[in-house]
Amino acid sequence: MSSLLTSPMVDLDTGAVIAQPAVVDPTGTLRAAPLPMVLELPLHVVLSGAGALAPLHESLRRAGRHPREAILMLTGSCQESERPLLKVCLDGLRTIGYLLGFADVGAGGPALDAVTDSAPYLLGLDAELVNRLPGDHRAAAVARAVVTLARGIGAHVLAPGVEREAQVAVARGLGVRLGHGPLLAPGPDGKIRVPLPVADESPDTLMLGPRVQEMLLPAVTLPAGAKAEEVVAAFGHEPTITSVILVDEYQRPKGSLDRSRFLLSFAARYGHALHGSKPAQRLADPPRTVPRTTPAIAAMQAAGRDAARVYDDLVVTDELNRCLGIVRVADLIRQIAAIRT
Repeated sequence: MSSLLTSPMVDLDTGAVIAQPAVVDPTGTLRAAPLPMVLELPLHVVLSGAGALAPLHESLRRAGRHPREAILMLTGSCQESERPLLKVCLDGLRTIGYLLGFADVGAGGPALDAVTDSAPYLLGLDAELVNRLPGDHRAAAVARAVVTLARGIGAHVLAPGVEREAQVAVARGLGVRLGHGPLLAPGPDGKIRVPLPVADESPDTLMLGPRVQEMLLPAVTLPAGAKAEEVVAAFGHEPTITSVILVDEYQRPKGSLDRSRFLLSFAARYGHALHGSKPAQRLADPPRTVPRTTPAIAAMQAAGRDAARVYDDLVVTDELNRCLGIVRVADLIRQIAAIRT
């Protein structure tokens, strides 16, 4: 068990870190940052059955991590005769909670029809393909085809091994959302610097404020079927968490739990007995979503449509309505105040 990442997985549009490399120390203990981790899993191990996957499950358990916090990047390929078994095995991993991805798509990886049948969360381009960008139009054509496929099945696309700013620019232009590699590794100060797109600084655009993707904060998410006591534990783990977003298996927001209102429900007499073992969705509000390209002014208008929830976090979504993170209304107010002064 190892990680395919040599540096954090980064959102090429916002510079936000999406996932971290998982590291297995000499004692076999899994070490990973609080963010989701990415682990390499050869397809032949998946096909070997549940016993071969037991060390993976046990490593996560000992590390205190849940399968939903791990993205399994599947490597290698399988024979035509093995596909029915592979589908059953991958369905089992998805049911447990793992997010699934395929590495080397567009080159020596799995057949594209096998990829689509598996409904993955992430498609990783072949590293050599990325290395040939931007000078090779054939490589760009393959990458564009993978992006089109990903949009059709609701998956993200990852550009591995990014070394040059020109690669970022071309990948972003093709619709690739995520990347990792030497260029995106943390600097001496621990910060990651991504060459972002050139901002539109026309007067009209400036008056609307920055897009919400520039104010994005990581969202604390739980599965849509999570129990209320799991949400209590999430809020208790970190006092700065202002909301928990309930998401489906494709990371689409299904409910929003505001910290103050949710914990108030438990502070009432018999609150834990009434709600603790019940689905958290019972206490959730509909998520207030805004596309990642929404300007601050428009996002503030969206926040003000419901007077009872005017200070609730907004959920930022991508083109496929998947949760990218949250924006706090206080940050929007600061941005708008800065524009007006």
